[in-house]
Amino acid sequence: MGKSSKDKRDLYYRKAKEDGWRARSAFKLLQLDEEFDLFKDVKRAVDLCAAPGSWSQVLSREIYQKRHKEEVKLVAVDLQPMSPIEGITTIQADITHPKTLQKILEIFGGEPADFVCSDGAPDVTGLHDLDEYIQSQLILAALQLTTCVLKPGGTFVAKIFRGRDIDLLYSQLSYLFEKVICAKPRASRGTSLEAFIVCIGYKPREDWVPSLDSNKSTEEFFEGANIGRSGNLERLDMPDPEERLIANFIACGDLNSVDSDATYTLAGSDKKASLDPIQMPTAPPYKKALEMKRQGKI
Repeated sequence: MGKSSKDKRDLYYRKAKEDGWRARSAFKLLQLDEEFDLFKDVKRAVDLCAAPGSWSQVLSREIYQKRHKEEVKLVAVDLQPMSPIEGITTIQADITHPKTLQKILEIFGGEPADFVCSDGAPDVTGLHDLDEYIQSQLILAALQLTTCVLKPGGTFVAKIFRGRDIDLLYSQLSYLFEKVICAKPRASRGTSLEAFIVCIGYKPREDWVPSLDSNKSTEEFFEGANIGRSGNLERLDMPDPEERLIANFIACGDLNSVDSDATYTLAGSDKKASLDPIQMPTAPPYKKALEMKRQGKI
């Protein structure tokens, strides 16, 4: 979380620091849980693209610290290093690599996960069609691992960028889950394309056994799953184009709570207060840049 003047007056930003969350995004998962009761009976969960760890903190506080700890197994996966969180086993790895799946299953003792979530997103370019496409590919990458590790009836939650063709993703997910819902937590700024897809009731495809292969694209991975044609956009001129799904949209969070798009004047002595980050960067890019400068490479 940065320290711009807007951030200083964003109450979600400040409350995250005051409450010990690593990022304001923790409130998004908490509000989704309030709406959908995501953590009910969850004992094994996976947080994909987890760094810096705010969603993993939520899993720790809402599951690990509120259940019989010896029964709970929580895993966080990210390519970036992440500082430890109580009750969370951290794996620094690629979510599309078979060894990552193998490691998760080892931690779970061969048992499937009850819940998988992903708050990952690419660095946005501002070109909405491009950003939406890249994000959808990231979701499909997370979905690959999810289909290999999630139990039947389990839940998958991921960040999406809503755009012109997001209904194609809804349609594909609807083949794999009983309910597909687009949710917008109040902590997510209304001016942002960001929303969250809540997929409830995983239903594995008959006669299809998902298997991760780092040499396969997401398109090749889902071949045989019969979840819809990946080339829909190129085939819209066909006489009978594939049906496209519009997911239900739900706004999450109390309407009386803080408005994420508003900035609030700080009172009294807090007016110039600057709160330190909860978690300092574990491998900030500027360190690599400084080292390259010392070596005369830049």
